[in-house]
Amino acid sequence: MTITEALAEGRAVLADVPGGVRDARWLLAAVLKIPRDRLTLERDRSLSPSEEAAFREMLAKRADRVPVSHLTGSRDFYGRSFVVTRDVLDPRPETEALISAALEVPLVQVLDIGTGSGAILLTLLAERKDATGVGTDISIGALAIAEENARRLAVAKRARMVRSDWFSDVDDRYDLIVSNPPYIPAAEMADLAPELGHEPRMALTDEGDGLASYRALFSGASRHLAPGGRLIVEFGAGQGDDVAGIARGEGWADLEFRADLDARPRVLIAKSPL
Repeated sequence: MTITEALAEGRAVLADVPGGVRDARWLLAAVLKIPRDRLTLERDRSLSPSEEAAFREMLAKRADRVPVSHLTGSRDFYGRSFVVTRDVLDPRPETEALISAALEVPLVQVLDIGTGSGAILLTLLAERKDATGVGTDISIGALAIAEENARRLAVAKRARMVRSDWFSDVDDRYDLIVSNPPYIPAAEMADLAPELGHEPRMALTDEGDGLASYRALFSGASRHLAPGGRLIVEFGAGQGDDVAGIARGEGWADLEFRADLDARPRVLIAKSPL
């Protein structure tokens, strides 16, 4: 089987999967350990029997809607590659709006609540060479992945991972707190793409109205912010007014929205009320 023939088989197997043509290229490049743009240049290259078997196994799993990142073991985010597993959410393009907003404000000491893969915290540390930070998560598995990503991105000396339920085990004060918390209402979970069934449910939904995380964040963050510090959070489609209302109810008045790549409100920046 040549690369051209393998891609044709991939298109056929993944015909009913959204983005299947793209995914087949991702998977084949991962199996062959070459950049995706080499697939066309090497289209007449023959796969070994083991490479054929590995590719077909990946195709079968992808047809069952296992995320590509779980098959390849990584996901790109803000120009860097992050290790991902079933213990963490895939970093998503929408969250890059949070990164852009965070890089606009003073950033020396940062706290990432619900760090997951560490994508937000570690990206900020990689972008700001003088910054240090703490990432928290209730999941031991997620913290292990975040620590591995910190080592891979050479920021481990400036990043500390802590097991904490919201602010329960957080100390110190920070000039920036960031979070992409679980915000999907429980009632909407059944209608989501099948791929989300392979990600940790507790990182997706609060099992309620999707707003419990913001109540915890805005009620607790001010005690851990330095004077003039900011809290920056991501939220879901249509939740902006509700999240801002929660913030104002907790005394936060200096609020500013940022849009994602699709021009939808996605991020709220709030300045410490203290």
